[in-house]
Amino acid sequence: MAQKPHLNLVFIGHVDHGKSTLVGRLLYDTGALSEQDYRKIKQEAEAKGKATFAFAYVMDTLKEERERGVTIDVSYKKFSGKKNDFTIIDAPGHRDFVKNMITGTSQADAAVLVVSTKDGVQAQTKEHAFLAQVMGIKQLLVAMNKMDEVGYNEAEYNNKKKEVEKLLGGIGYKIDTVKFIPVSAWIGDNVVKKSDKMAWYKGPTLVEALDEFVAPPAPIDKPLRIPIQDVYNIKGVGTVPVGRVETGILKPNDSIIIEPPGKVGEVKSIEMHHEQLPEARPGDNIGFNVRGIAKNEIARGDVAGHPKDPPTVAKEFIAQIVVLNHPTAIPVGYTPVFHIHTAQLSCRFEELQKKLDPKTGQVIEENPKFLKTGDAAVVKIVPLKPVVVEEFKKFPQLGRFAVRDMGQTVAAGIVLSVTPRDKK
Repeated sequence: MAQKPHLNLVFIGHVDHGKSTLVGRLLYDTGALSEQDYRKIKQEAEAKGKATFAFAYVMDTLKEERERGVTIDVSYKKFSGKKNDFTIIDAPGHRDFVKNMITGTSQADAAVLVVSTKDGVQAQTKEHAFLAQVMGIKQLLVAMNKMDEVGYNEAEYNNKKKEVEKLLGGIGYKIDTVKFIPVSAWIGDNVVKKSDKMAWYKGPTLVEALDEFVAPPAPIDKPLRIPIQDVYNIKGVGTVPVGRVETGILKPNDSIIIEPPGKVGEVKSIEMHHEQLPEARPGDNIGFNVRGIAKNEIARGDVAGHPKDPPTVAKEFIAQIVVLNHPTAIPVGYTPVFHIHTAQLSCRFEELQKKLDPKTGQVIEENPKFLKTGDAAVVKIVPLKPVVVEEFKKFPQLGRFAVRDMGQTVAAGIVLSVTPRDKK
């Protein structure tokens, strides 16, 4: 049997607009969540007096999330359409969890923007849509949720749909390529099963529309890149870095280099979901046992590659950014925290080179004095400590970043070019 094309899908949108419930419903109605698991979750939800949260519980498996009723971490779940296979990256909508959302969005091939038809566009609807656009997610679908709460009213749907169209058009999405689907995640209307309550809607169900997304070719012919998420020292085994293969292929006995520390070792074995793998390919979340590198020599944020084409350690880089949310303005010399793949570190805005029109990308000002909310720009960035950064067009997963300051995402961007540091 031929393998189906595979896409990573991120669900984005305002907190409380029903992302987790929609994901739970999608998994349940496609058969990816068993009746038995669902019943168990439902009992737990009812016991806590939160019956309507039952589906959300599927994704919010962390105990803390269940108790607080919010989505914190990025969790992975798989389901299948007729044509495509999907891994869902559930991105939190809650403000303080934006950095997880960025990790999620940077791995996604396509996004579902969830908007409550009752409430329409909210602060995070804007922030998430903007991030998806800046992070280079071209395939977007809008689930207009909670149709049951507006009595499945077509006029109400059209009204809120216009709001979302205006938002998406304003940040550079081509509206004629974006599908809108009226759904009720809680009841199950138009998610997998066609609804009998909205005869006025003639389009596809959510899962049918997802099947129209196009999977990217697997980047197996590119050099190996594995951003490290964690490093374990396992008794009797040794050093085991854990991370997701973004590009290339890793095999046991491969020689490997981990940058920026420049540590070289040999891969003894590769494991995923407690099974040994003969090779790891893009998209695999793996642990790999390395000989010749001690646990304390490498850390989260480092990147593994093959010595013949090692990850690029940046002296500085040129990036295109969008300022999402800054209370005052960003001057030259501004030094916030950058989140690049799994790395987090302070970086300095060395030069503000050009201010761009966010819709067209045309230059509107050379060497602006500062940047403020809503501005798009080309900037030169200097990391304050060694970090692996790659060009977005060569390695999109290692060429996207978010800028955080004062507990919020102030900007996001993509890397246009990198000046590598001099070889030691």
